[in-house]
Amino acid sequence: MPSLTTAPARCSVFSGLWIALVTPFKDGAVDHLALAALTARLRDEGVSGFVACGSTGEAAALDKAEQLQVLDTVLEAARGRPVVMGVSGYHQGQVLDQVRTLARYPLAGLLVSAPHYIRPSQQGLLHWFRAIADASTVPVVLYDIPYRTGATLATETLLELAAHPRIQAIKDCGGNLAKTQALIADGRLQVLTGEDAQIFNTLALGGAGAISACAHWQTPRFVELMGLLHAGDLPGARHIWQALQPWIEACFAEPNPAPLKAMLAHAGAICNELRAPMMAASPALVQRLRTL
Repeated sequence: MPSLTTAPARCSVFSGLWIALVTPFKDGAVDHLALAALTARLRDEGVSGFVACGSTGEAAALDKAEQLQVLDTVLEAARGRPVVMGVSGYHQGQVLDQVRTLARYPLAGLLVSAPHYIRPSQQGLLHWFRAIADASTVPVVLYDIPYRTGATLATETLLELAAHPRIQAIKDCGGNLAKTQALIADGRLQVLTGEDAQIFNTLALGGAGAISACAHWQTPRFVELMGLLHAGDLPGARHIWQALQPWIEACFAEPNPAPLKAMLAHAGAICNELRAPMMAASPALVQRLRTL
């Protein structure tokens, strides 16, 4: 098992508040005007970077051409803010082809999940991520989200992957505090929580940041929260964190991104439209969101 001795992280771009962008739709098609405006607003409100075509972006409901079109829009609207592209699948050859296609884009990195449905062994997971990292021309952010993929990345596996020079960060949705602490202590991977409810805990423990869905809304408060946590001002951060709790809870009261899209639609930023089998938020939740 690799040593847990703390080491300096190799990459600093993967820190702070990143937004896992929704993909707005209008009449069944991607609404690129709304996506560009949303990205520009978030950029101006101080976020550190963007993730395009993640689970919040309903990437599984986009064909490959649509995914690249979404990426083009986000890159243009981000105006120099770093952009990470989501990569997922279960056919390794097709995923590697996708990685090679993305080599021509000015990306900060790729967000790569375990192959869903297959549930490979830990050796299989090592092979999967190393093959993708070998093929990539940009850094890889591991996406540990077993409740979506069905595959759990063991702490030992993650620490072995941390030795790869191109694997530089992790979006941590593993739900295992001991694993999170071990990765922070090891220091080779930038640990960004992908669970909005864990932002305070992860940063207080020394994590690098968050890849957030909730921070589409009340973005300046999330930015301030991150700044206070990085500065070590726990009382100040706690005050903001407690005020954000009702929004974070409501944002995940139904499957993501339905509540988030309902809130953004209420604000006039996008249409309240998702692609099947995702359904819009229930009327009861929409009313609850409006009271926030």
